[in-house]
Amino acid sequence: MRANTRLFGEIDIEQEKIIVLPDGIVGFPDMKNFTLLFDEEKKDNVTIMWFQSMDEPQFAMPVMLPQIVKEDYNPTINDSLLEPLGELNPDNTYVLVTVTVPPEIEKMTVNLKAPIIINTDTKKAAQLIVEDDVPVKFPIYEILKERKGE
Repeated sequence: MRANTRLFGEIDIEQEKIIVLPDGIVGFPDMKNFTLLFDEEKKDNVTIMWFQSMDEPQFAMPVMLPQIVKEDYNPTINDSLLEPLGELNPDNTYVLVTVTVPPEIEKMTVNLKAPIIINTDTKKAAQLIVEDDVPVKFPIYEILKERKGE
């Protein structure tokens, strides 16, 4: 599949790298097909990735693995909401959180309340609201700055 993206120019994405969100993402229910883009050369040390819409090439949002900024992140999600993704296990479950980068980068946050859960076997995903009392805007700038210094 070919897409002319705002951030990455024209890209070719193999069909098996397309992630389908049957219900879309929060605020954009019509966007159902995405791919995950990141610097392949730094794949062992990637912090920010891009969740690129294949339906709307101008739309990509920064995402990251929640454990990078909150090691104990283990969201509670109603099992019935996960059923459409297929059978999940620790080996095929990939969890991402969306990153918000405002003009004042020091106020950068991640949304721990609505992670994107991906079944890497079925390539189906959903952005779901977790039952836990976690923030929608969890500050991460200082955490990332500390990690970079390590």
